[in-house]
Amino acid sequence: MNIDITLALFSINKILGIPGLASEHGEMVDHMLELVHWVMLILFVGWSIFLVIVFTKFRKEKNAKADYYGVRGHASTHIEIGVVIVEAILLMGFAFPLWSQQSEKFPATGNVLKLRAVAEKFNWTFQYSGLDGTLGRMDLKLIDVAANPPNTIGRDMKDPNSKDDFIQLGTMTLPLNRPVIIDVTSKDVIHNLALMPMRISQDATPGVRSHTWFKPTKEGKWDIICGQLCGPGHSNMKATLIVVPEKEFDEFVKENSENELKKTAPAAVASH
Repeated sequence: MNIDITLALFSINKILGIPGLASEHGEMVDHMLELVHWVMLILFVGWSIFLVIVFTKFRKEKNAKADYYGVRGHASTHIEIGVVIVEAILLMGFAFPLWSQQSEKFPATGNVLKLRAVAEKFNWTFQYSGLDGTLGRMDLKLIDVAANPPNTIGRDMKDPNSKDDFIQLGTMTLPLNRPVIIDVTSKDVIHNLALMPMRISQDATPGVRSHTWFKPTKEGKWDIICGQLCGPGHSNMKATLIVVPEKEFDEFVKENSENELKKTAPAAVASH
């Protein structure tokens, strides 16, 4: 039997229903999860067999008199040492390198897309950097829902970089095969931006700017969920992730940025 087919048939990830992979770094995450699942399955089966043996061998009918000396062998010690070694391999061989890659090696090439995800009870707002590729400043103190148009996330419209920025409520549109850096924050309580097909999960904390990045490798449409219990409407805090070809995305940015510039132009003229 082909090795790939065998692995697919005996993949615990697939049995558990993990969403299809759609990011460049996600393969390493899936390998780590698969390894962890197999280790946990082996431990579960092993300890289950051990408990059955113990309950059978040392039941009251066969051991009327208590034995106060306990275990005389060293098998349990060896098993515990083995578990520690496996966990150390998982941490140092998989988890630490992946964490280092995601937290320190942010992409710096010219085609990096920068956007902001702002969470609140119970929705997501996404701010795009527009044609200039630079996100404008935001400050929660600048939120003004009574303004025309409403400033729902505290965009600083005096910042030149904000003029062509635009926002989408409930939908994150991304380009295929292009690095994406997301600035994640919250307006109220702690939320979590969970993009399961991208193997990305980042807390959105009030007053804190967290960053995460990935490169989409598959076109499609998926749910964005909140991975942190945030209140009675938590289960309904969903958004949509859409990955489209880069040309289509460029047209999307151009159209929305130009519309935003038309909105801000009259205000700029009036201020003079």
